[in-house]
Order: sequence, then C-alpha cells, then structure tokens
Amino acid sequence: MYIKQAFNVLHEWWRYLVGFIIIFLASQLGTIPLIIAVFLKKMSNGESVYSIDEESVLTTLSSNLTLFLMLLSFAIGLLAIYFIVRFLHKQRFVTLTTSRKKTDWGRVFFGFGLITITTLVVTILDYYSNPQDYVLQFDLIAFLILAVIAIVMIPLQTSFEEYLFRGYLMQGIGVLAKNRWLPLVITSVIFGALHLANPEVDKLGNIIMVYYIGTGFFLGIMTLMDEGLELALGFHAGNNLITALLVTADWTVFKTNSVLKDISEPSAGFDVIAPVLILYPIFLLLMAWRYKWRDWGGKLFGKVEEPVIIAEENTPNSNYIE
Repeated sequence: MYIKQAFNVLHEWWRYLVGFIIIFLASQLGTIPLIIAVFLKKMSNGESVYSIDEESVLTTLSSNLTLFLMLLSFAIGLLAIYFIVRFLHKQRFVTLTTSRKKTDWGRVFFGFGLITITTLVVTILDYYSNPQDYVLQFDLIAFLILAVIAIVMIPLQTSFEEYLFRGYLMQGIGVLAKNRWLPLVITSVIFGALHLANPEVDKLGNIIMVYYIGTGFFLGIMTLMDEGLELALGFHAGNNLITALLVTADWTVFKTNSVLKDISEPSAGFDVIAPVLILYPIFLLLMAWRYKWRDWGGKLFGKVEEPVIIAEENTPNSNYIE
C-alpha cells in the first residue's frame, strides 16, 4: 500500500529523474556556506586558499560550527524534496511518509527509543569494560551548543535521507518496476555507496560497507513491512543524534564536543558487521511482534499493481494539490 499510493499522483519516470536531479543539486548548493566559511577562515589566518582540501574543510572551523554547516545542506535538500513532491508530483507529503491517514508519531518515538536505549546500554557497558579506550571530554558550554545544533539539525539530516531513499526513490522505483524487491535493493545499495566518502571507510576499509548497505536494507525492510517511514525516521534520527552527543573519534565523520571520545585503534573485525548480523534481525523481530507484521514474502517481494480507477467527472484526485 505504501508504494502503491504513488500511482494516485503524477508518477511518470521523467518526473522522478528531474526531481532527483533537483534534490541532489539543492543539497550540493547547501555545502557552499561551509566552503565559504572555511575560505574566509583560511584568509583571516593568512593561509593560502589552495591549501583547502577535504580534511581542512572538516577541521578548520570549530567542531560545532562545522557540524551545523555540514547539516545545513541536508536541511536544504529536505526542503527541496518537499517542493518536488508537492509541485512536481502533486502529492500530499503525508502519502510520502505513510500509508496511514496521518503520521503515527508513536512509531517514530518507538524507533527512536529502541536505538537510543540500545546505544546507551552498549556504550556504557563498553566504557566500564574498556575504560582505557575512552577519554571523558565533557565541556558544559560546548556540549550545550552541540546539543542545540544536534537536536535541531540531525533529525533534518536523517529525515532527508529517509524521505529521499525509503520515500521518494522507494515509491518512484516501485511504481515504475511494479514490484517491491527492486526498489529495496537499489535504494539500499545507493544509500550505502554514498557513504564511501566517509572517513570511516579509509580507516576501517571496505568491509564497513557491509554495515552501511546492511543498514540500508534494514531501514528499507522496516519501511516496506510497516507500510510507512515512521519507524525508519525515528530509528535513524535516534542513531545519529545519540552517537553525536555521546561519543566521537578522530576518524569519524561527526567530530563533536560529545561526552566521550573513543581513542582506541579501530579494527575491521566482527564488531563492524555485528549490528547487521545480530542486532538488526532482533530489532525487526521486535517490531514485527509489536506491530503484528504479516506476509513477509508479499511485502518484500510481491508485485505493486496499479489500481483500477473509475474516473468520475469533475472529481479531483484527493492526493493532488487543489
């Protein structure tokens, strides 16, 4: 039902192609403020602007300012998705969010709480088991600024990714392919591949792509089984937000004024793929039990059939903008 809703709006293939290009360009334009800020900082320090590279972009400014400017591009991208959906596809935004009549915020908070509690428990256990791997770097003022930025901006970042991959592309590819498995595979692989530029890949090697692509499949399965984005929206936001506030490391994409800093030497072992092989299946079973998911085969591999609509004269489609 979630993918099938896209049949009720303007869903020609070229609209999704144009929409994706516009969304991508809008998010890229959102990086300009960060580049300008780094450029001005370099000039004020008497440094050559030719020394600007990927590393200097992430380290020249304060960590809080860098985080805000990094996340700004996602906020702009999310705004672009909204306008593309509303005006290019004539689609109500709620139908990109869920197959339910309105957004189920209980599901959002359940997904958020599930990963938040898990992350806190795992981090606390590891901290007391391996205290030599952590440094307490809590700075009240810097942390409070981080908290404001993270609470406001990180949900925008994760929502952009969910609405783009598990929403816009999932529905678009689904109505074009008329099945569920192809959009699940394509969106999961693209989602993972876009993390190739993360510094974690350089540090841990390509094996971490198992985690990124696996996470894409996990969020995609969650969306298809639950017929909506709510669980994925909450889970993704909780994962990134709590991680940014709780623990950071020099080799991660988010270098923040968090409570703890991980100073251990990371290794690309089983712990990198353990969430995909152990935690994610447990989470899916818990959600399946709570929300009574049925027909796994049909919802993950079934066809998406275009509904037969009997047109009535002068009766507009309810999903279109009036």
